[in-house]
Amino acid sequence: MKARVLILGAGFGGLELATSLSEGLGEEVDVTLIDKGDSFVFGYSKLDVMFGRETAEAVRLPYAEFSKPGVRLLRETVLAIDPEARSVTTDAGVHEGDFLVVALGADYDMEATPGLAEGGNEFYSVAGAERLAELLPEFSGGRVVIGVCGAPFKCPPAPSEAALLLHDYLSDRGLRDDCEISFLMPLPSPVPPSPETSRALLEAFSDRDIAFYPGVRTHSLDPARNVVLTDNGDEVPYDLFLGVPKHRAPDVVIESGMAADGYVPVASETLETRFPGVYAVGDVAAVGVPKAGVFAEGAARVVAESLIARIRGGEGPSAYGGLGSCYIEFGSGQVGRVDVDFLSGPKPTGTFNEPSGALVAEKEHFGSSRRARWFGR
Repeated sequence: MKARVLILGAGFGGLELATSLSEGLGEEVDVTLIDKGDSFVFGYSKLDVMFGRETAEAVRLPYAEFSKPGVRLLRETVLAIDPEARSVTTDAGVHEGDFLVVALGADYDMEATPGLAEGGNEFYSVAGAERLAELLPEFSGGRVVIGVCGAPFKCPPAPSEAALLLHDYLSDRGLRDDCEISFLMPLPSPVPPSPETSRALLEAFSDRDIAFYPGVRTHSLDPARNVVLTDNGDEVPYDLFLGVPKHRAPDVVIESGMAADGYVPVASETLETRFPGVYAVGDVAAVGVPKAGVFAEGAARVVAESLIARIRGGEGPSAYGGLGSCYIEFGSGQVGRVDVDFLSGPKPTGTFNEPSGALVAEKEHFGSSRRARWFGR
């Protein structure tokens, strides 16, 4: 009988894992990829939608276009996970596997920040970006606060990008002199593993008169008074609040008993959980790397090589290295890059590549190459 692999979640990790298994095993394996959505969207595309550079429809990659030998992609909602039996219950039935990989990402907990849903706007979902694409053209000036409501959170440079792109957006509309932009960040710097990258972002903030407040978490919003309450007791007035909601593992993962301290612990070398034959990759896993697509993708490749070795026999892959590169929009049509290494040394390190037009093209290739690999276009 063919080996059966269940993959929960068709984000960076799930798509790359299914693709790699198809390439390595073809029809020798029975891969079932399950996701409740109908399409994939690159994280960075949400900023394009938010600032009116793209429509939400234009950035969606329909799962109907994902077709790989040996793989079925099912649009179903996961209701329960039994990691001991390696079985999954969805709204369409029960699926069983010889191997199970959880790649369900992290959910946004709006209720964890009182007042956020009523008085603020989140820009980390496609729906949130769409709402802001309608709201921003109506904004005529005032105090804009960008606030992070909890850590860890996806793509740590994204709020910095939002601040810089907002400066450009308001400048293009002739409103920048009528606006204040403040950025509240619970981390000690914009990109802690790379002091060089953080210095470049802080310089960019200073040049654009963006006030940056490190080590400050948004605790709640008071919509009646239009103030942000921080975790250190300060109040920050706002006319427009752009928030990064607190993240958490999906309820179905918590209820499965796989999680500890909110996320699924895995062996950093193999991404395997404490349950034999069960792995976790991407934002749902606690492995000591940021919650970003490029790290989920790298982890998925290691799991794919491990599964191919277990199914066919042979030597497994090298340990997961925790390496990744993140592109950072600096505004004014420039993109920088930080190359980070989280696991090979005694502490994480990062190398900064200055913003340039060449990196704009490189970022575009990053997206187009994966679009072609996963969706054939």
